[in-house]
Amino acid sequence: MHDTALPSPVALPEGQERLPEWNLADLYGGIDAPEIDRDIAEGAKRANAFQARWRGRLEEAAGDNTLGEAIAEFESIEDLLGRLVSYAGLAYAGDTADPRIAKFYGDIQASVTEISSRLLFFALELNRIDDATIDGAMERDPRLAHYRPWIVDLRQDKPYQLEERVEELFHEKSVTGHGAWNRLFDETMTALRFEVDGETLALEEALNLLQDPDREKRRKASESLSGVFAANGRTFSLITNTLAKDKEISDRWRGFADVADSRHLANRVEREVVDALAAAVADSYGSISHRYYALKARWLGLDRLEFFDRNAPLPGASRRTIPWREAQDTVLSAYRGFSPEMEEIARQFFDRRWIDAAIRPGKAPGAFSHPTVPSAHPYVLVNYLGKPRDVMTLAHELGHGVHQVLAGTQGPLMSQTPLTLAETASVFGEMLTFRSLLAQARDDAERRTLLASKVEDMINTVIRQIAFYLFEREVHLERRRGELTVDRIGEIWRDVQGRSLGPAVHLGPGYEVWWSYVPHFIHSPFYVYAYAFGDCLVNSLYAVYQNAEAGFQEKYFAMLRAGGTKHHTELLAPFGLNAADPAFWAQGLAVISGFIDELERMDG
Repeated sequence: MHDTALPSPVALPEGQERLPEWNLADLYGGIDAPEIDRDIAEGAKRANAFQARWRGRLEEAAGDNTLGEAIAEFESIEDLLGRLVSYAGLAYAGDTADPRIAKFYGDIQASVTEISSRLLFFALELNRIDDATIDGAMERDPRLAHYRPWIVDLRQDKPYQLEERVEELFHEKSVTGHGAWNRLFDETMTALRFEVDGETLALEEALNLLQDPDREKRRKASESLSGVFAANGRTFSLITNTLAKDKEISDRWRGFADVADSRHLANRVEREVVDALAAAVADSYGSISHRYYALKARWLGLDRLEFFDRNAPLPGASRRTIPWREAQDTVLSAYRGFSPEMEEIARQFFDRRWIDAAIRPGKAPGAFSHPTVPSAHPYVLVNYLGKPRDVMTLAHELGHGVHQVLAGTQGPLMSQTPLTLAETASVFGEMLTFRSLLAQARDDAERRTLLASKVEDMINTVIRQIAFYLFEREVHLERRRGELTVDRIGEIWRDVQGRSLGPAVHLGPGYEVWWSYVPHFIHSPFYVYAYAFGDCLVNSLYAVYQNAEAGFQEKYFAMLRAGGTKHHTELLAPFGLNAADPAFWAQGLAVISGFIDELERMDG
């Protein structure tokens, strides 16, 4: 039996620890495991039975107090199908280059899509029941009342839902539509190779060279990256144009007015709140990113930075490779300082092999924490190279993991947190780790390095992600008028990024194609503003924590456990925060500006 054995990791330097690889057996023993066929058959059988029993009689079920029973069965089927999809996605992320795993991934997607199409009627029919009938049923039936947050949330989609047969068509064609284009992007990106000084590198390794202390190596890496991206530009522009048009068709049919409204609805956040965030961040370009990059150029002895200098290490910064065990201890210690329960949950990821950190050919680049399903547990993927930023990435993804474990108690239907709030725990985990390291700084030089590194991370999380969001907006708006050429996408990219980075960063030849490797544009249009939302939220939240009396940790964990059962206004109210208040965003951005103030004072 093929057990999804992973390819051999890249050889590590002598004396360095072997990096962990995840054990997916908690889901299935391998891509040929008989339990997979069993669960597909079971899922199909249960979906058919569910459709036969409940289709056309949900209003009657609301009257005879059996609607709660129906939702519980629907939730159970969702968990079963979610386990299949999660396993296939994780196996594929572990090795996108293996054709057997790629086929398995595609086959599972197709099977689950076909099965779940039989369940589409449920949400549509449920939303056709009038409010008075639903409210009365929840008053009478405690089992139905349990699902009140999900029902209330579901009914927000009602104005944008289509006739059932159209929804089924959209659903089934997703496999050959946007799902197929997503897969093409992933497999193309994973297969790219970059030549730098005679070495052949994958994307993650090539991008890592942009943090090399040797400027010439950074320049060569950027040239290789630009050259390969440009050589594949027509493919990436075709994917981008196709997915933008696909989204425009769906949005038009559903009645969304703005290109990002469907994302705002999914995030359960008002357009006005996101507009206020984007405007506040754009207004801060001068006081944050422009000011910081001018400061960094002086530190590096340059009149201005080239785009490949943006993430260069500072002079005098430690260049040692941080062992995995030290990274683990650093993050767990920071978590323990906040809450022993937080550390206990995070430690499970290390002890139970829920983390994949090794660098391997074919492994997906980047990092993520996948919640899988509440009946199982999350898994974390990172590509660990021993840089200080990798430690922060580990802290970030484990923050997601802790959140997903806590929210899992809400069950499959109510554990999913809107993206805007899903980034809260991850960024908070980073902040805890940073503050812990800052408190341990031995001298001003180490403190400056830590502060600068944090400022760069925050610029990447807030300024850069809002610039990404504004870039996406322009691309999607222009796509409504026709296809965009590679050159036109590059013009938009260079213009938007230039405004955000400022005059101290020169966006030289080759930079115009760097939009092409950002996976969020492909997988989750307009996802990116959630990072800025989360970072500014955590800056305000951490200020409350620093000034809080006893009880902050309990409130914080209650917020994480809520999963998707509460709106952001309800979750933030116990902390005295309100995302609809413009001062909220100003407070979060002031934290970044304050760090730069301290760096300027240290610069003398």
